Amino acid sequence: MSQGQALFELSNIHRRFKLGATTVRALRGVDLRIARGESVAIWGPSGSGKSTLLNLLGLIDAPDEGSLRFAGQDVHALGDDALTDCRSRKIGYVFQNFNLVPVLTALENVMLPLQIQGGAARVRQRAGEWLERVGLGTFAAFRPDKLSGGQRQRVAIARALVIDPMLVLADEPTANLDSENSRALVDLLQQLNAETGVTCVFSTHDPRLLDHVPRHVQLVDGRVETDRHSEVKP
Repeated sequence: MSQGQALFELSNIHRRFKLGATTVRALRGVDLRIARGESVAIWGPSGSGKSTLLNLLGLIDAPDEGSLRFAGQDVHALGDDALTDCRSRKIGYVFQNFNLVPVLTALENVMLPLQIQGGAARVRQRAGEWLERVGLGTFAAFRPDKLSGGQRQRVAIARALVIDPMLVLADEPTANLDSENSRALVDLLQQLNAETGVTCVFSTHDPRLLDHVPRHVQLVDGRVETDRHSEVKP
């Protein structure tokens, strides 16, 4: 396991949900450390706790038990304003359904996080630069319905990275893509991780994608079953 400075430290994390009269134990004593600059795939079958874990890492949810530290800070000690600031300025999200605004162009979708932050200089220029980096500079004026699934996902990645986050989280980012575009997406995330040093964490149920990510955390029934490093295949 990487010995670099920790971005996340999770100790004995439990998360439970009520489903009618039933209590669903989504996470059961998860211990996990993710270093700054790592690229990690969290994988396992549906219902294994992947999305729940990503919601905790994205500071969207909180554990019922255990300790969760982000960038050296105890998340339990952060107030609502601090959590909101972390989510908007330090974490980029890539959703499996893209979540692009249909009436906005690709460029305007990428500009959106900077506009929400307020006061960001060179908003249009920075958004355009990120579209270029993901290979969509010539599609800036296209609305989402004129883009392919792979292109829409690249716009979503540019939107996540335009704020220069510490962390990019992608929940099943290849679920709506064919195998060729899935491979291209993971390769792009790996390239951006290497170029920018941003920490990348994504979930997947597709073990074929693991060949292209150096660290694999397998969840089974809400527990970490395996945590391995492997050489990335070309």
